[in-house]
Amino acid sequence: MRSLVGVTGAAALVLLSGAGPAAAADGDVEAFTIKDPRITESSGLAASRAHPGIYWTHNDSNDGAFLYAVDSRTGETVATVTLAGVGAPRDVEAVSIGPDGDVYVGDIGDNLGGTWDHVWIYRFPEPKQLRDTTVKATQYVVKYADGARDAEALMVHPKTGRVYIADKKRNGEGGLYEGPAELSAAGTNVFRRVADVDLWTTDGAFSPDGRQLLLRGYFEATAYKWKDGRPAGGERADVPFQRQGESVTYSPDGGTLLYGSEGKGSEVEPIEAPGAAAEPTEEASKSPVGEGSSEAGSGSGADGGDRDFTVGAVVIAVVVAAVMGLKRLFRKV
Repeated sequence: MRSLVGVTGAAALVLLSGAGPAAAADGDVEAFTIKDPRITESSGLAASRAHPGIYWTHNDSNDGAFLYAVDSRTGETVATVTLAGVGAPRDVEAVSIGPDGDVYVGDIGDNLGGTWDHVWIYRFPEPKQLRDTTVKATQYVVKYADGARDAEALMVHPKTGRVYIADKKRNGEGGLYEGPAELSAAGTNVFRRVADVDLWTTDGAFSPDGRQLLLRGYFEATAYKWKDGRPAGGERADVPFQRQGESVTYSPDGGTLLYGSEGKGSEVEPIEAPGAAAEPTEEASKSPVGEGSSEAGSGSGADGGDRDFTVGAVVIAVVVAAVMGLKRLFRKV
């Protein structure tokens, strides 16, 4: 676990470096509050492919095999999907939608610090109609080539359909893990480390065109170019200050990042995606068959500049707020 100095320092550095929240690029994407009283630990977020304005989310743990469709225009839940055939989820942490229109749910967390010898991914077609329903989901067993990990981020590449998991940085460096070219429901799916990630990752998402991977933590985020099936470089991305920042997804047009937080009545906040104003120059490439690896460094990125006394006061306020909210933020072991 990070020290108090590390956590509050990260929050202060975000403000001092001028990396405060920017306006959303897409005027149609606005902040919204999740109003459903059942959703108290929203831990994953994914923009619907089939239903404009709808975002899928789920609770962290102590819920059930449920997924909720939230209308961003009202904040109301418009459909609840119950997953059948998957047993009792342990620690659901992420949701992503693949190029086939299937929804992938990551039961990949491990509140015991990375001691479970396997975790699960659930998969089902996104419903064509928004209504309460029960669906038959496919369950995949997942193991890591280098041993058990505690992870909260699962991302499906929107072009290749390959599944990636980013573990939480606790004991040493965090990492990005690549799954098989195709998941198998009959055997164990071994995920192999393909890059180092210097971030305490709580969620991640690919841009809709597959050219960018965004990983977020509680107080920071890094955007990577996706090149030859691997993350390249690393640019710091803006993150709103939230009580427990657990989720992120791109808007369907790729211009906006939607950041979510745990807590009852939590708000989803839009921020302009890195590079949204520029034309993409790199083609998204399919992951190579081989097991080569490369490191992905954390971006340092923002321009410096003079700051007045007001910013200093804001930093102090943020640090105090972080100290007061530390118990809530790290209630999970």
